[in-house]
Amino acid sequence: MTPSPSRRRLLGLAFAIGTVAVLAGCASPTPADYANEKPVLSLRDYFNGRIEAHGMFQDRAGKVVKRFDVVMDCRWSGDEGVLDERFTYSDGSTQRRVWTLRALPDGRFSGTAPDVVGTAQGQQRGNVFQWNYTLRQPVGERTFDVQMDDWMYLMNERVMLNRARMSKFGVEVGEVTLTFIKR
Repeated sequence: MTPSPSRRRLLGLAFAIGTVAVLAGCASPTPADYANEKPVLSLRDYFNGRIEAHGMFQDRAGKVVKRFDVVMDCRWSGDEGVLDERFTYSDGSTQRRVWTLRALPDGRFSGTAPDVVGTAQGQQRGNVFQWNYTLRQPVGERTFDVQMDDWMYLMNERVMLNRARMSKFGVEVGEVTLTFIKR
């Protein structure tokens, strides 16, 4: 017996939802996966003083859309840190973002910045720091809120690599790649 067209649509929808659920349930890395990696990252130590960074933004097709350099002046007082970032883009434009970070128990951190919607939440383990936040991005005359899944990997006492995936409504829209160099 052949199912009716509406039943086939319902079965197709159920199959699609099941496939998405299975794929979403696939194990994604977590900071805990890196707990034994060395060198151990201390955000307070690394993000303290002057740091330079060089990076690029790629669209979802992988095309490099913008390149940029960043100079960061960072300081901590107790459990509160300030990361003052000054961006210079390949098109000559500039931007400034000032993060205020707070160290929380168990390697957790929270952060705010003027172009971050709400509060960023992060976790540090081993040589990794991962955090999630919503970034308000200007695009032409409009602004868009994009979700950031931001991972930082300490390579040695001076170099850290950063990869951040940007998505909107769960769809990846681009990726940011940076290299931090501590001076």
